[in-house]
Amino acid sequence: MAGVIWPLVGIMAGAALALQAPVNSALARGLGQPVAAAAFSFLSGAIVLGLVSAGWARMQGTVIDFGAPALWLFVVGGCLGGFYVTCVVVLVPKLGAAALIAFVVAGQLLAGLLIDRVGLLGVAVRELTLGRVAGAVLLIVGALMIRRF
Repeated sequence: MAGVIWPLVGIMAGAALALQAPVNSALARGLGQPVAAAAFSFLSGAIVLGLVSAGWARMQGTVIDFGAPALWLFVVGGCLGGFYVTCVVVLVPKLGAAALIAFVVAGQLLAGLLIDRVGLLGVAVRELTLGRVAGAVLLIVGALMIRRF
């Protein structure tokens, strides 16, 4: 049973990502400014996650060690997320939700293959195999088919 739960959580996270795109796009239409929509999306998420992380640390009896990570790690992840959310807000009306998510997943897979190959930031190194490359190519072809047909 436990072997099924984590993949299901991953599927739910993907579904949330797909739902986030049109929600933020609708917010952008309402505000009249895509970057403002991305900013408010991050602001609300930051507030909720700040409260959850403080509660989680308290429940576990731990203290968050803000001095341990390198300073750039506090900034880069948020900047990458801001770039993603802004792109999604702008691209949903242009590509549609399904095509956009297909391209996003293709981009994630390509980046993931590279990250695995070089072991970026301590990720375990995994070789490029014919199966992994074929899977990436098929996903890209699928994304193009969703966009074109």
